[in-house]
Amino acid sequence: MNKKYELLVDDTITFLGWKLFRIKALISFGCVEAGELGGYVAKEGNLSHDGDAWVSGDAWAYGDALVYGDAWVYGNARVYGNARVSGDAEVYGDARVSGDAEVFGNARVFGNARVSGDAEVYGDARVYGDALVYGDARVSGNAEVKSLKDYIVFKNNWSSGRYFTYTKSNKMWRAGCFYGTGQELINEAYKDNENSGKHYEAYVKFVEMLEELENE
Repeated sequence: MNKKYELLVDDTITFLGWKLFRIKALISFGCVEAGELGGYVAKEGNLSHDGDAWVSGDAWAYGDALVYGDAWVYGNARVYGNARVSGDAEVYGDARVSGDAEVFGNARVFGNARVSGDAEVYGDARVYGDALVYGDARVSGNAEVKSLKDYIVFKNNWSSGRYFTYTKSNKMWRAGCFYGTGQELINEAYKDNENSGKHYEAYVKFVEMLEELENE
């Protein structure tokens, strides 16, 4: 494997027991020039040597986190725990991605946003401001989340036990592999069985009622 960067042993940071090393590009790739200094990683396992992925500025990637594909982490962003940032995703500003969270596709996480737990942010989604996306939340498509008020997570207690998410910015639902409008979710659920259809229909109507109250 050809390495695209090296760890600089004379430029390090120690944080909560982790020793982080500044990285330096060995070759030119993507928008990175050979010799360019990057951000900090704890080990080469935090940043793939494949693709154009890069950690720059004062950004950190540590723990068992991995940045790969063509993803970029920059600014003062932190990616740690078992988090994954991939595809063409970008994490920047003072954003934090941690736990088992994943950010991929063309997603952007920035500002003071926090993505953690088993949360996933993908597609063309944007999570920013002081937003917190955590647990089993799924933010996808062209959704925008800038606060806890911008999405709702429910749990399917009647059959699968999985979580499903509603994002207010685009009024879309994510349940497992399904992504679509409330009516489309209801239709798909009824195709599965009547009990599932009735439950999802109740949740969709509940959200519609909440939004009507908010608009009064």
